[in-house]
Amino acid sequence: QVQLAESGGGLVQAGGSLRLSCRASGRTDRIYALGWFRQAPGKERELVASIGWSVRRSYYTDSVKGRFSISKPNPGSTVYLQMNSLTSEDTAVYSCAAQRLGGSGYEIWGQGTQVTVSS
Repeated sequence: QVQLAESGGGLVQAGGSLRLSCRASGRTDRIYALGWFRQAPGKERELVASIGWSVRRSYYTDSVKGRFSISKPNPGSTVYLQMNSLTSEDTAVYSCAAQRLGGSGYEIWGQGTQVTVSS
């Protein structure tokens, strides 16, 4: 019913910026919230930021507060993750995921996009 596709990953130097995009398609009216996750080799997957689909309250994990910004322009079905002041600790595969109205947890996932921060 809902499909997600990420883009915008790549290689960036430490201290630089990158903007990720997550395009949602299908029955986007059934989305409750969208989150950005990341997973680095040898580390657990973590929720980086999330935003409500209709009520645009946002959440950020402590390590990215003040550096990352999640947004969803209206109208549209694309969620952005603006990442500033990047460090090597931000290197990971970033995936977007959606919670459905009436569902539980993040059940719909995109394919992921690689972000690599180098010096």
